[in-house]
Amino acid sequence: MVPSDTILGIFFISQLCVGVIGNSSLFILYLYSYFFKPHFMKLIDSVFMHLTIVNMMFIIFSLIPDILASFGVSNLLDDIGCKAVLFMARVLRGMSICTTCVISTFQVITIIPSNSKWAWLKPKLSTWAFSSLLCSWLINLLIYAYIFEAVIAKTNSTHVGYGYLHAYCQNKYFGNSNSWIFLSVIFIHDLFFVAIMTWASCYKMTFLYRHHKRAQRLHSLSLSSQPSPESKATHHILFLVTCFVFIYWLNNSITLYGFYAQTKIPRLEGINAVLTTCYSTICPFLLMRNNKIISQFTSCFSVLRMTCFQSALCG
Repeated sequence: MVPSDTILGIFFISQLCVGVIGNSSLFILYLYSYFFKPHFMKLIDSVFMHLTIVNMMFIIFSLIPDILASFGVSNLLDDIGCKAVLFMARVLRGMSICTTCVISTFQVITIIPSNSKWAWLKPKLSTWAFSSLLCSWLINLLIYAYIFEAVIAKTNSTHVGYGYLHAYCQNKYFGNSNSWIFLSVIFIHDLFFVAIMTWASCYKMTFLYRHHKRAQRLHSLSLSSQPSPESKATHHILFLVTCFVFIYWLNNSITLYGFYAQTKIPRLEGINAVLTTCYSTICPFLLMRNNKIISQFTSCFSVLRMTCFQSALCG
C-alpha cells in the first residue's frame, strides 16, 4: 500500500507541473504577441505577464520543499536557506494578491464612463498601474522582512504550543505568542487588497448587468436566445471572485488554526500548501478563457492545422 505522504507528494508534483506549465505557457504567448503582434497588446497585458511570473515563482518556492519533505528528505535547509525560501514564498504570495487587485482596479477604471468624476484616472493608467506594482513589491518586502528574525530551521525537539511549523522551518521562539502583531499586519494587508478586489469585481458585474439591460431595451428580446457577452463576462467575473475569496479564507483559516493549535498536525501544512497554490495554479487557465490574444493564437493554430490536414489529403 502506498504511504499517504507519497500520495501527497505525487499530488504536489502534479500541481507543480500543471501550475508551472500553465503560467509559463501563458507568459510565452504574451511574449510572442509582444514581439510579433504588438498591435494586439494592451497595457493591462503587461500586468498579466507580471502575474504569470509571480504565480509561477510562487508555486515553485511553495511546493518544492513540500515535495521533498513528503518523500522523506530531511534537514534539507539550514537557517539561511529556510529564511530565504519562506521569505520568497510569502512575498510572492502577497504579490499575487496585490497584482490581481491591480488588474481588477485597472479594469474598473477602463470601463468608467467619460462623464464620471473618476474619469480623470484613465489617462494616468500606465503610470498608476506600474507605480502600484512597485509599491506592492516594496510593501511586501518590508512586511515579510520580519521572517529573517522570526524563523529558523526546524529542530528535533518536541513542538507543542503556539508557533509556525513547516517541514523544514519553525518559529525561532516556538511557543511564544508575540507573533500576533506580525499576523495582524499580514491579515490587514491581505484584507485590504481582497476588499478592493471584491469591490472592483462587484462594480464590474453591476456595470455589465446595466449594459445588458440597456441593450435589451434597444433590441428585441427575441433576436437571440444565446447568452449575451455581458452575461458571460459577468458569470466569469463572479466565478473568479468566488474562487479566489473561498480559497483565500480557507487557506487563512487553516494557517491560523495551525499556528494556534497546541498539538501540530504535520499533514495539515501539506494540505494548506495545496490550497495556498491552488489559485495560482488554475489562474492561467481561467485567464485563457476570455483572452483575445489566446483566441487569436488558437484561431491561427486551427487554421494552420486545417491547412496541413488539407495538404496531407491532397498529397
